[in-house]
Amino acid sequence: MGEILARNWSWVALRGVVAIIFGLLTIFQPSITLVALVFLFGGYAVVDGVFAIVSAIANRRDEPHWVALLVGGIAGVALGILTFLMPGITATVLLYLIGAWAIITGIAQIMVAIRLRKVIEGEWMLVLAGVVSVAFGLVLFIAPGTGALAVVLWIGTYAIIAGILLLALAFRLRSWGRERGLGGAARAV
Repeated sequence: MGEILARNWSWVALRGVVAIIFGLLTIFQPSITLVALVFLFGGYAVVDGVFAIVSAIANRRDEPHWVALLVGGIAGVALGILTFLMPGITATVLLYLIGAWAIITGIAQIMVAIRLRKVIEGEWMLVLAGVVSVAFGLVLFIAPGTGALAVVLWIGTYAIIAGILLLALAFRLRSWGRERGLGGAARAV
């Protein structure tokens, strides 16, 4: 799995960049309406899920443990589509959906990191991203009435932290791949 991720480190980096952009938009536009947040989150969840699905499917022959990434990707796409189909969703329901998505994605990241621990140093970054995701999801379930503005800031902060951790992992994967002669350029998926 480490070699596959090293060859495709740019996909991990792209997921990190998308997460950071999403986080910055939510923090610097706190007056965003709930409907706009629904569409912004829905787009992010779909894009992130598609990247995860593409990566999982492209590498399914080389790696028998690709299902965790696929499940996380499918959950992201499904949640993104649900947000587009139900734009009038209430803040509380949106919080629960985002919380469930964050928990599922975090668990999938932790599962992948457990597999990576035998082949690469620095897998802790993916574990930490997964733990942050699960913790964020739990906070949304425990305190759903914190208000739309607070939620926007929490979502933005979560996305930025997760994005930074994914970028750090991507560059570690790139270095690890170069050390093993896997090449510096990412393979097209």
